[in-house]
Amino acid sequence: MKKLLLVCAFVLGLSAISFAQDNNGGQNGGRRRGGNPTQMTARLKEQLSLTDDQVAKVTAIYTAQAKVQDSLRTASNGDRQAIRPAITALRKSTNDKITAVLTADQAEKFKKQLADQAARQAARQNGN
Repeated sequence: MKKLLLVCAFVLGLSAISFAQDNNGGQNGGRRRGGNPTQMTARLKEQLSLTDDQVAKVTAIYTAQAKVQDSLRTASNGDRQAIRPAITALRKSTNDKITAVLTADQAEKFKKQLADQAARQAARQNGN
């Protein structure tokens, strides 16, 4: 129990530090590969026909992910290899949370999009 509280305190501390930083700083001038949480949600809204309630929930999920991801990057001092497992777990958790917000049809489309994205990434890594 004490370990869990310690981990939660650590994550909250890192979140507070990253939130206090200037949004224009960081890697890529503050730009994210997939866009900011609002842009990512807008894409999902268009692709999956999200309701306004779903949009609000998905935006909150992506915003929380972005804060934790920024904290991890700051704590790693630019060592991407060191945080790769944590980022991968964070993305999986985020995708699971988003899937829980979606209807069955939307979730099916979302999972297909994730699979297509993974296939494209694998092809890029293999040099194809």
